Amino acid sequence: MRPLELSPAAERRTTTSRRALLAGSVGNLVEWYEFGVYGCLATVIAANFFRQEGGSGAEALVATYASFALAFFFRPVGAVLFGRLGDRVGRRPTLIVVVGLMTLATTMIGLLPTRAAIGGAAPLLLTLLRVLQGLSAGGEFGGAVSLMTEYAPAGRRGLYGAWQSFTVALGLLAGAGTAATLAAALPAGSLYAWGWRIPFLLALPLGAVALWLRTALEEPPGAPPGSGRDGPVGARELARAVVLGIGRIMGWSAAGYTFLVVLPSYLQATLGASLREALLATALANAGFAAAILPAGALSDRIGRRPVMLCGALGVVVLALPLVHLLQSPGASPWARAGAVLLAGALVGLLAGPGPAMLAEMFPRRVRCTGLGLAYSLANAVFSGCAGLVITALIARTGDPAVPAYYAAGACALSCPALLALRGRAHREPLR
Repeated sequence: MRPLELSPAAERRTTTSRRALLAGSVGNLVEWYEFGVYGCLATVIAANFFRQEGGSGAEALVATYASFALAFFFRPVGAVLFGRLGDRVGRRPTLIVVVGLMTLATTMIGLLPTRAAIGGAAPLLLTLLRVLQGLSAGGEFGGAVSLMTEYAPAGRRGLYGAWQSFTVALGLLAGAGTAATLAAALPAGSLYAWGWRIPFLLALPLGAVALWLRTALEEPPGAPPGSGRDGPVGARELARAVVLGIGRIMGWSAAGYTFLVVLPSYLQATLGASLREALLATALANAGFAAAILPAGALSDRIGRRPVMLCGALGVVVLALPLVHLLQSPGASPWARAGAVLLAGALVGLLAGPGPAMLAEMFPRRVRCTGLGLAYSLANAVFSGCAGLVITALIARTGDPAVPAYYAAGACALSCPALLALRGRAHREPLR
């Protein structure tokens, strides 16, 4: 049989949808590439920017994660600022601004003088650039997910939304892979002296490609931004939906950063792994994460968001502690440890695949950028941005190396009731 030929109009819609998918997701890759680099090189950044003369490495690492957390707390500000812009003016101009700001801030980090060169101004400048990244990242998620889900063909919203999470995985994997490659290729002295700058400077060409793709975008089909066609959305209704959204993704946020970003410094500082071993483990965790995302998003289009996300959350609750104990075991084989980190990443992928579409379905178009961006950024500010700081501080205080497992499993357990409240057929209904 000859394959069905699309009409010119249908072919144009398909091409436009794919272009929107690419333009929406590539900015996420740039954003999360930087966050992956920062997390993987946290010990190097701590030594260059936060370690004072006579101070300990642990104190410098806590200060590094404090700067990391501060950027996350500016994400909600960016979500409101750029979310309102996206809802009122349009998705396209918003996405152009945020990717430009992220690219500029990341490149500037690669050019910063260290504490040895300019003293206490170095960590302040680094923190200021992290704040700019937080603002842009807050606007990125809402605009990108709105764009991708609004362009998605019928019955494929979960898969299209999953590309946002997939490019997050690719960004984290690229960040971890770049850091691991540099750690393997350069002597430790060179890595600490100048090699750490290379991954940040690579954001410039990546961001230029993202900017070029986004300038060619069209606005998604449907009501024009700010038209009010969806009817009025009260502040109380919006706030209720944001809080419920936070509850549904807090496990995703906490487990994601525990297993995908905090892992390198945890393995080094707590379990005595080398930098190269820690970065390899992180790359494997991110590979498991990436491998699970698109199948999870596609599966959620068939059976619903609720069962897929509940499977991921309950998996973390049940398996987080055994997985961490396996990493701690001196008798565990390298293959067993590799399997543990791959599985940990895959469990997070079950949450991250359907998550963007689930959030998009919670908000009407008129406030979608603002609402889903705010829910995501607040959850990430509290449960992701603070993950490294909380885990490092609690391990130092209690001496218990299983703290990461308790943190990830506890957040996922709290997410389960909110996920149970998901409507079973929301994935089959059109966006509001």
